[in-house]
Amino acid sequence: MFSLYKKEVQSYFLSPFAYVVSALFLLVFSLSFIDGISKMDSSVLKFSFSNIFYNSFFYFIFLIPLLTMRSFAEERKSHTETLWLSAPITIPQVVFAKFLAIATVFLLMMALSLFFPLVAWLHGSVIVSNLICGYLGFFLWSLFCIAIGMLMSAFTDSPILAAVFGEAAMILVVFLDRFTQTDLIQSMPRVAKVFEWFSTQVRFGQFSQGLFSLADLVFFVSLTLVVLIWTIIVIEKRRWSRG
Repeated sequence: MFSLYKKEVQSYFLSPFAYVVSALFLLVFSLSFIDGISKMDSSVLKFSFSNIFYNSFFYFIFLIPLLTMRSFAEERKSHTETLWLSAPITIPQVVFAKFLAIATVFLLMMALSLFFPLVAWLHGSVIVSNLICGYLGFFLWSLFCIAIGMLMSAFTDSPILAAVFGEAAMILVVFLDRFTQTDLIQSMPRVAKVFEWFSTQVRFGQFSQGLFSLADLVFFVSLTLVVLIWTIIVIEKRRWSRG
């Protein structure tokens, strides 16, 4: 499993692909940072990096499918997936190796953004608890989206379609959170409570306030594992159909 993980990580950094996505990631983060700074005035006492993540997440979900679209679709298209479908390695090992590789690439991208809190710290002050929890919450949220993107990639042999389906699925998740706040849902307290329980934005909101909750951590991890298990089932089904 480790050898496959290493191979996947190298495949990203041996091509310009990861560098282009990282540059776009930093561009979006930079624009959000500049916009946040420009809106500050003398009455503003705090500047929250969690708000940058929250406000920019809609743009980030267009970048994550670019990382996940080739995870299975590219190999299926080039027929190289036969190599590991017939190999002694198990499908769960393949899925988790690819997932951890993409998560590692994304984590390195997030590490590059630490430049901005450093600038803020040099010219002011940073609320460390909010910063750490904000980064943790955003990373957990992104892991869920990475799992969704991999699932979409497992359904098709076209990386482009995998990216489109992945973005559509992530937009649907964001729309579900917005739908929860509508007057229709809020007029039904019990229904609203169920929707809010599944809301990723509400869970991230807790992290953004510097509040670490074990329940929110378990929520994101469990949701990510469910999607990864679904991906395993999809690929296992294709493996058995090949005989």
